[in-house]
Amino acid sequence: MHNKLVKLIKATIIDLIVALLVTAFLLISLKIFFGQEIDLVFGIANTISINTENKTTKEAKYDANANKLTSYPEYGTQYATIQIPKINVDLPLFFGDTMEILKKGVGHSSGSYFPGEGGSVICMGHNSKNVFRRFGELQIGDEITIKANYGEFKYEIYDMQIVEETETYKLPIQENEEKLMVYTCYPFNNIGYATQRYVVYANLVK
Repeated sequence: MHNKLVKLIKATIIDLIVALLVTAFLLISLKIFFGQEIDLVFGIANTISINTENKTTKEAKYDANANKLTSYPEYGTQYATIQIPKINVDLPLFFGDTMEILKKGVGHSSGSYFPGEGGSVICMGHNSKNVFRRFGELQIGDEITIKANYGEFKYEIYDMQIVEETETYKLPIQENEEKLMVYTCYPFNNIGYATQRYVVYANLVK
């Protein structure tokens, strides 16, 4: 009886160890193959959403006198293009930052302001060849232009930083000065999960 009990306990322990190893393997696999996408969805941008007051339409409308949008694009829709001539970037810009959106182009964080509203504008995209792989070539003084359906906004780069994913304070949401922050995963040739971000900071100049 004693031997049977010992064998049963040993078998149970072995089963538990195997289950833990399988679970760990699955989690590691998810991080390796989908870590970048998951992390971009839960990006380092502040998640405090701006107040759109349910004024959403298929097309954004802008009041230039008040420096604010009177209606906002529906989540998931393209409302602009983002152009960075220095690295030959000319991509659609969508409101939102889900995995599906980032497969189609560049995402605009719903936790940030829109171009022309006078606050922080935060965008993100993959570090793939056709998106932001060449971010490391950008220099201070280079231009980024966002051409929205309601106007064109030109920004000039004043800083670039490599930040940790936990350093959310390095992408502050503020409403007193319009700054564009665009980020991607770093290193640029990274495969799988990345814990660092390459952030480009730019001031509105036009």
